[in-house]
Amino acid sequence: MPEEIMPRLYRIIIPLPNSPLKDLNSYVIKSDDRNLIIDTGFNRSVCFEAMDKGLRDLDIDLTKTDFMLTHMHSDHTGLVSRFFTDTSKVYISRIDSMVFNENIDWQAMLDYALSSGFQLEELVKAMESHPGFKYSPKKIPEFTLLDDGNIIHIGDYKLKCLLTPGHTEGHMCLYEEEKQILFSGDHVLFDITPHIESWSYEVNSLKNYMESLNRTRNLPVKLALPGHRNFFTDLKGRIDELKEHHETRANEVLEVLGNNTMSAYDIAAGMTWDIDCENWEQFPTAQKWFAVGEAIAHLRYLESEGRIKRNTGHKIVTFSAP
Repeated sequence: MPEEIMPRLYRIIIPLPNSPLKDLNSYVIKSDDRNLIIDTGFNRSVCFEAMDKGLRDLDIDLTKTDFMLTHMHSDHTGLVSRFFTDTSKVYISRIDSMVFNENIDWQAMLDYALSSGFQLEELVKAMESHPGFKYSPKKIPEFTLLDDGNIIHIGDYKLKCLLTPGHTEGHMCLYEEEKQILFSGDHVLFDITPHIESWSYEVNSLKNYMESLNRTRNLPVKLALPGHRNFFTDLKGRIDELKEHHETRANEVLEVLGNNTMSAYDIAAGMTWDIDCENWEQFPTAQKWFAVGEAIAHLRYLESEGRIKRNTGHKIVTFSAP
């Protein structure tokens, strides 16, 4: 049975098998007029069954239900195609909606990964096993696009959209000022650290994330409702921990680099990761993708601060001390 958090606000836990995230928190706000579902789960049967049961337990009429997707990752968006109806609004940030464009240039990302040190054969495996490709929505709804500051009214909940780029470029949190609730998506998690990666030198994901943390740090929040794992109450304390974590990781990147000239791939191989493998060669290919993306985010951040330099002009981009 879904858990009631506050009057007419519920959590349905959606399992995410074979994912280190373990599960997703899907939030449901009921009202006499319209309902709102915040985030869904992967587009796979085990997720569908959990969501379907939860919605039936809550007696949710899908023809009177809208959806809000905090960001574009498939563990948050994958199932929306199986539940939205002709009368549903599907909200997502204007920025993250662009990922669902059929004409998006995935080749640019692959070329970027090759220039970061991936081998082509390994890269093909990473793409084939990436959950973002395997479990994404099969039918893309017509989105209702959100910008920073927009308000979503559902019952007596007034949800203000806060653009918090970092985890994705268009990540959105929802803030209920009167009730002092923050639906934090993957912007702030309590038990685990949100993944910050970069697959473009034009985007400084970690710098954006640090600025987004500063933006939300002083919000009056009694309860933060994240996309994964447990609720928490000390938003400011958790944000300070996350900022310190990324500074520590940036310093680790500098230690791995030392006086060497190295690719992002080789730097990631030298970093510490919370994965049960004895060495880099044993890493699942999909996890290598996430690790290299995270390494690049920290390298781009360090480069923007003048603490390292990026060397281009060769097939593989490298980094070294300035």
